[in-house]
Amino acid sequence: MGVKNLWDILESCKKTLPLHHLQNKRVCIDLSCWMVQLQSVNKSYCAIKDKVYLKGLFHRLRALLALNCSLIFVSDGSIPAIKLAAYRKRLNSGAEVAQEDTNSQKPSSLRRNMGSEFSGMIKEAKILGLALGIPCLDGIEEAEAQCALLNSESLCDGCFTSDSDVFLFGAKTVYRDISLGEGGHVVCYEMAEIERKLGFGRNSLITLALLLGSDYSAGVHGLGPESACKLVKSVGDDKILQEVASQGLSLVKKSKCSKKQKQTSNCHKDLNSLDAENDAHGKENCFGRQNPFLQVIDAYLKPKCHSADSDAVYRVLVPHTFQRAKLQEACSQFFGWPPEKTDEYILPKIAERDLRRFANLRSTSSGLGVNASLYEVPVKCPVSGIVKPRKVQGRECYEVLWEGIDGLTTAIVPADLMERACPEKINEYEERRAAGKRQNQRKPRAKKSESISPKTAIDSELQKLLLDINNTGGDSTFGADFPARPVISDMTTDLVVDSRNQCNSRTSSSSDSNLNITYSGTKSIAEHEVIDLLSPSPLRRPLSVLKRQELNDLPISTVDLSDSENEMSPEHMKKARELRLFIASIKDDRF
Repeated sequence: MGVKNLWDILESCKKTLPLHHLQNKRVCIDLSCWMVQLQSVNKSYCAIKDKVYLKGLFHRLRALLALNCSLIFVSDGSIPAIKLAAYRKRLNSGAEVAQEDTNSQKPSSLRRNMGSEFSGMIKEAKILGLALGIPCLDGIEEAEAQCALLNSESLCDGCFTSDSDVFLFGAKTVYRDISLGEGGHVVCYEMAEIERKLGFGRNSLITLALLLGSDYSAGVHGLGPESACKLVKSVGDDKILQEVASQGLSLVKKSKCSKKQKQTSNCHKDLNSLDAENDAHGKENCFGRQNPFLQVIDAYLKPKCHSADSDAVYRVLVPHTFQRAKLQEACSQFFGWPPEKTDEYILPKIAERDLRRFANLRSTSSGLGVNASLYEVPVKCPVSGIVKPRKVQGRECYEVLWEGIDGLTTAIVPADLMERACPEKINEYEERRAAGKRQNQRKPRAKKSESISPKTAIDSELQKLLLDINNTGGDSTFGADFPARPVISDMTTDLVVDSRNQCNSRTSSSSDSNLNITYSGTKSIAEHEVIDLLSPSPLRRPLSVLKRQELNDLPISTVDLSDSENEMSPEHMKKARELRLFIASIKDDRF
């Protein structure tokens, strides 16, 4: 609860800061407040059975750990004696209080019932926190009082709690709420801002608790927030507690009467009602008839807490390590998760935390004038290299390779974090990418498949055919009476491939179109037209009858390979037949 209406009074001092604000900070957490918040989201039986509140806590913790936020759980201890009446009223006759201590005649702090359902939730939270490397400090009495002491002694940078009386215990920075969704944020209040805007210091806030009511005080009946603030401001923060301690309720009576000086009867009536109200609140709330506020002031100024130099505080300030095996066991017990799912949730966050620690080390060293390169830093960089740039929810990031984290190979981290932690890795990646681009630019285009074109195939087959025919002649093949075998010149040289002359050959004279091949014992000399055998034949166009007759009347030379086919060898006959067919096909294409 805290102080009644205090959050409303401090509304103008509320700041909504991005979650990134908690980076590299040490924060203590009022564990009971967090568990109440998470439990209030869904109080159904299924939610409690599935431990939705504990899953919510797990996701809060992993988000803060990724920011390298050092966390300390602080749990409640015994219930202060001054708070017993309010506590019993809140919990319906003390259901959470150990019954054997309720009959004590002298008011004293009472230990909590550790067997209750809520105490069981606190135990589960501690187990989860210890596996994540988050220690827990068990307070002597109020957890928010212990958080405030750590903050006031600069042992932590802020407190997470929803109890507004944390300011009365001396806290400087308070985080009331946290959101993890897109654009995550925290709601923050600074004591310095409260003093600057409202003029309320710690003493003024304690006086407001006395007047408005809190866990320790019933307040003054009929006095609202506006009147209480005006009264406190009229006296000032430096003197307000002395005035309250010396005058008690008379200070309030004077304030009420000063407003109604012209209504004397009403003023006396208000005084009587004020006295009757304080009598009605009972003996537990009025500690001394003349000044009922002294014990309340003392409870806020001198709470029962572990001192800053105590062993208990020292133990929670020592760094605690993340215990992967214990976390896997806890998540399996509480949520039924396999180890792989637990690793998927937490390992990237632990890696990001390690990278932030490395970046913090380098920035601190640079601030001290030690500008060591990446490979001269005594602590090894957890990133081994950059895979590629990424964009996550509109934010520039890098996918990186990790070293030293078992079970994690790659993860995505913000680009600004990489720039602070290891800009050398970014330069190496950019140089490697630029070199790859240059290599791609210099690389020649891929050559077309070196398939043998039909023209080349025809030329090759023709040359082979003619050589075979030449080689099959001779005395040994055809007999001694057969004349010396004709030598047919190479068709690839005799038939010149020239597509430009092909059209001219068609319009040349009939004498030029004749193909003359002379057989002799030596190489023949032939006069012939140029025929392109390699390129495809041009499209045939219809010719007139006279033109076709002229072409048909042209003398066409034939090649007589032998006087008698009977004198040829079978092989020679085969080659000759193939050559005739080939020449006939050339003749058809030509005409």
